[in-house]
Amino acid sequence: MRNARTKLVFGEETYEKLQNAKILLLGVGGVGSFCLDCLYRSGVRDITIIDFDRYDVSNQNRQMHSEMHEGELKVDALKSHYPEVIAIAEKITPDWVEGFDFEPYDLILDAIDDMWAKIALIQKCSPKLICSVGSAKRLDPTKIEVRSIWKTEGDPFASKLRNELRKRKFSGDFSCICSSELPRIKEKGSFVAVTGAFGLAMCSLALRRITKL
Repeated sequence: MRNARTKLVFGEETYEKLQNAKILLLGVGGVGSFCLDCLYRSGVRDITIIDFDRYDVSNQNRQMHSEMHEGELKVDALKSHYPEVIAIAEKITPDWVEGFDFEPYDLILDAIDDMWAKIALIQKCSPKLICSVGSAKRLDPTKIEVRSIWKTEGDPFASKLRNELRKRKFSGDFSCICSSELPRIKEKGSFVAVTGAFGLAMCSLALRRITKL
């Protein structure tokens, strides 16, 4: 039976919480597409995905299903593989965040790259937020951790994010999927063993939050 082995891990009653969860996933690239696949395979069905980008050749080293859908909108392509998701093709900007209603969702999973949109998300919905920070430029998935945004190490992007939050007098907290491995290069290189593992770690944390395990 589908998901039977997942139910064994979570327990029958607890597993129902996954099936009733309402999740918003922002960004379905190298991190977000693997997170989506994990959520879906684990039995979550009420998932809304938002992204404005299209697949191209440069995506194919790290993004789920990208080699089959070159030129297509990511959200439309992914809906063909995960038909129960709600797919929205929009660019996530600070203005978009300001106007969007996050209230109906149990969790917001942030797998976007834009720092200013992240800051807007954090300020508006940090209690529900799980955020992915720097996954690119690294080789070792065993260095991935879940930490408070105030306690990450080895991640220049997270450090910049903290500095901007301090400027805005943000005093809240939220969990980050992060890596203690220092970036190996300056260019925008990426390795699927790390970016994909970030997405799987984000999914795992989301499911444990929902089920309180």
